[in-house]
Amino acid sequence: MRERFWERFPLEALDHAEWEALCDGCGQCCLLKLEDEESGDIATLSVACRLLDTDGCSCSDYANRFERVPGCTRITPERAAAFQWLPETCGYRRVHEGRSLPDWHPLISHDAMAVHRLGISVSGQVRSEEEVADAELEDYIIAVLPIDDRS
Repeated sequence: MRERFWERFPLEALDHAEWEALCDGCGQCCLLKLEDEESGDIATLSVACRLLDTDGCSCSDYANRFERVPGCTRITPERAAAFQWLPETCGYRRVHEGRSLPDWHPLISHDAMAVHRLGISVSGQVRSEEEVADAELEDYIIAVLPIDDRS
């Protein structure tokens, strides 16, 4: 990977390895979301995709996630702006917005476990969707992000 690529190149200029390295491993993008059909607001749940290891925050079948989970979110450089629900800490979001990566980010700290030790990841804080009935999903709403489409 190129030295400090995240500071020197736009998302669209990153190669695959650089793009993947922007992920801090927090697992927040793997939380289920519900969209209000009327307002467009997005509710984030404390329920994770069935493929997420809820302790280590890694996908159990990353290579095949889109085939196995049709609703899996494909975050790409071209689509980064559309994901307003990504957390403020997200490397993809921060670089897209022209902000620096936080000191704890693995590319800065060289410590992939910092995201967990600092409580930024969902490790140990969420349940797998396999443990929650569809009828109970609304009981697990932890945040609602109003979507402002006036841009």
